This record gives sequence, structure tokens and C-alpha cells, in this order.
Amino acid sequence: MTDNADERLAVAKRAAREGSEVAAESFRQGIDVETKSGKTDVVTEADRRTQRRVIEVIREEYPDDAIVGEEEDELKEVPEEGDAWVIDPIDGTNNYVRSIPVWTTSVAAVRDGGPVAAVNDCPALDDTFVAGADGVRRDGEAVSVSERTDPETFAVAPTFWWDFDRRDEYAEVCRELVERFADIRRFGSAQVTLGMVAAGSLEGAVTNVDPNPWDTVAGVHMVRQAGGTVTDRHGDPWRHDSESLVASNGEAHEQFLGALETVA
Repeated sequence: MTDNADERLAVAKRAAREGSEVAAESFRQGIDVETKSGKTDVVTEADRRTQRRVIEVIREEYPDDAIVGEEEDELKEVPEEGDAWVIDPIDGTNNYVRSIPVWTTSVAAVRDGGPVAAVNDCPALDDTFVAGADGVRRDGEAVSVSERTDPETFAVAPTFWWDFDRRDEYAEVCRELVERFADIRRFGSAQVTLGMVAAGSLEGAVTNVDPNPWDTVAGVHMVRQAGGTVTDRHGDPWRHDSESLVASNGEAHEQFLGALETVA
């Protein structure tokens, strides 16, 4: 078959959809919850089943591609060369286990370390975000980043989670954000949050925490394809192994960077 970005996008759509259907079957069904590295780092059998289904769909078309996935024994870093897929079966598992509908199955196709297609399927929200060569669509409708230019009207999100020994940093980031912008939101799913930036619902999202690729790669691609800006905290272009993340609509990006300047 011809190996191009459109075909990879089609596979990403199908993999995300079929994976999210597996996750949705157990949503609000009293599924058992396990912990991984800490009390708030949770996982369920639904996460594992969903990831397996996503991988099955990808393997049907691309049996030799590398796969980076949050669960089980898949790769944890994005290869610098060749074709790969980055998967988060349920981004927002803490929401998922609390019956909060803000979660997504995320699939991104990557080539030589950079995304070429991405899908975040959010069945409990009845939303699907798709980023291809021609921009970003939410539920089939073209979207773009917010056109707001006045920071005092911006809605922004501190995203990812600061562990218990870093709550002072979280508090400092929130203080900086509320002093610079109109209001803050926190949704508990980085991929959904980045999708909201891409669709213009939020003007930006920031963290000084080092993000995982499965939490970010798809959403970063969406923000950029929708006309936004994504960097690290120093203003350098964001990539899959960057430390920190600052995503914005491109207006007043320096204000977002400034919100992290005082945080170690």
C-alpha cells in the first residue's frame, strides 16, 4: 500500500475509535482500580484492554512500526528515526474512574520523531479531534485556535499533575496564571486540554512538569495544525522529549512563558 500521512490518519481514526469503544464499555461500570507509582497514578484493566485493541488495529496495517504506549511493555520513548505510533488508551484515567466524562483515547502517527497525524476520541463527551495535513477538525467541523489577543480575557489551564512534593510549584503556577489571565481551568486530561486549545475553547495550557509523549504528542500536533504555538518553558520549539510544555493560541505567548519563570 502507498505509505502516506492520509492513510496513517485513517488508521489512527479507526484505532482511536475502536479503542475508545472498548474503554466506553466499562465507563461508570464499577471497574477495579489499581495504583502504579503513587496514590493518584491509577490504572484499570480497561486501560490495558483499550491499548491492546488500538495496537491490534495498527498492526493490521503497519505490523513493523514501533509503538509507544503508556501501559504494559510498549516503548516509553519516541524513536528519533522511522515510523512509530504514540498511544494513550485512556488519558484522564483519574476522571474515568470517578465517572467524570473528560477522558480520551489518543493515537498519533509519528515519523522521524515528529507527528504527522493525530486523533483524540472522547466518547463520553461525544467529541473527536482529528489533526491531519489540512488542519484540525472537531466532530467533522474545521476548528482553529482562539483569536483573542487580550490576556485579561484568556481562559487558561495548568495541566499535567504536580506530585505531592511539588505542590508549592503548582500553587505558584496557578498564582501566576490568575494574575496574568482572566481565569483558569483544570480538566484532568492533558490531551483533552490541548484539544481545547486547538479548538479555541482555551487560549493556552502550561506546565513545568516533564510530560510523557503519550500525554502530549497528539495534542501538540493539533495545536500547531490549528495555528497555535507550542514551546518548552524557555520558548524553544516543543518536541517529544522536551522538559515542560507551553501551548497557546500564539497571542501573548510570552505571558505564558512568564508564568513559569518563577518556578524552579
